[in-house]
Amino acid sequence: MKTYPASQQSMPRVHIIILNWNGWKDTIECLESVYKSDYSNYQVVVCDNDSQDGSVEKILSWSRGELAAKPSSEDMAFLSTSTITKPLTTLVLDAQDTERESQHEEDLILINTGGNLGFAGGNNVGLKFALQQTEHDYVWLLNNDTVIMSDTLRKMVQHSRSLSDAGIPNTCGSVQRYYYAPETVQCLGGFTFNKWTGICSATFGMGLPTDADIDHESYRQRLHAIHGCSWLLPITFLRDIGLMEDDYFLYYEEIDWALRSEGRYTLTYADDAIVFHKEGGSIGSRSLNRRGSLLSEFYMNRNKFKVAKKFFPWTIPTVFMFVLLIAVRRLIRGERDTALLLAKVAFGKSTY
Repeated sequence: MKTYPASQQSMPRVHIIILNWNGWKDTIECLESVYKSDYSNYQVVVCDNDSQDGSVEKILSWSRGELAAKPSSEDMAFLSTSTITKPLTTLVLDAQDTERESQHEEDLILINTGGNLGFAGGNNVGLKFALQQTEHDYVWLLNNDTVIMSDTLRKMVQHSRSLSDAGIPNTCGSVQRYYYAPETVQCLGGFTFNKWTGICSATFGMGLPTDADIDHESYRQRLHAIHGCSWLLPITFLRDIGLMEDDYFLYYEEIDWALRSEGRYTLTYADDAIVFHKEGGSIGSRSLNRRGSLLSEFYMNRNKFKVAKKFFPWTIPTVFMFVLLIAVRRLIRGERDTALLLAKVAFGKSTY
């Protein structure tokens, strides 16, 4: 694979967009790892979705060097062996400020989105900011409940550029490992999608040990979408395909984006780019050890119908049956409130 000299002049400009909602502790830990990156030509854009926990001031306090970021797990202590220079140059903006073309050179841009706009809406504020900058090549959507290795961004950019140089436009994911089990794979780039059921597969590689013999090219060939917690996109993608569809609020934005770009941008991931992910705690996503919140269950299942209606309307009857089946399974597990909610979703409930 082609590599590039470690000089800013040869490095594409990357805007790293991190969405925060009542999660400043995770966010400053994420930021602490990002600013230790060995890739120099980037700017961080934190979009705050109207947090009520003092997040904005906490993040600003961290940027001034007044508040320390602490690992949530001793297993992540190895990421704290180096320090970053503070204070960081910081600029606070409101969402309307992102509409004007400009060039901001501050280390950290903190944008108040003006409300809880959901995953897509909040990130879109950051994407609009990146589009208005006079210097821009890539955007990297990065969840706030992640930490990265110092070489993660460099390896993602190198992988994406190697394909672009070969005439293959692409968007690029990474390998996610579980934050609390760092020797276990959470996701190899992304996942598949079944249009007949509306169900996204378990993310590729979930549960594999990191020393397993993995055929990464085979997984890359089967990708239907990139995991939204770490997704590098060229700025041309935003101009060609557009922003995320914010009507979804949570979940299925990745599927929508991938379907809209199908045949124009290849989906790939850098198998040597590592991101450690805490996995959906702020919104209550279902996991092996946790029941899904009602909010999570509602959007996860309502948005199956949104995708079906937009792209595959002939599959609505089978999606309907599978959502009802999920409701029955929740009822059998004793989750009566979830079962009732999903039954309502199946019969047309569209708002939470």
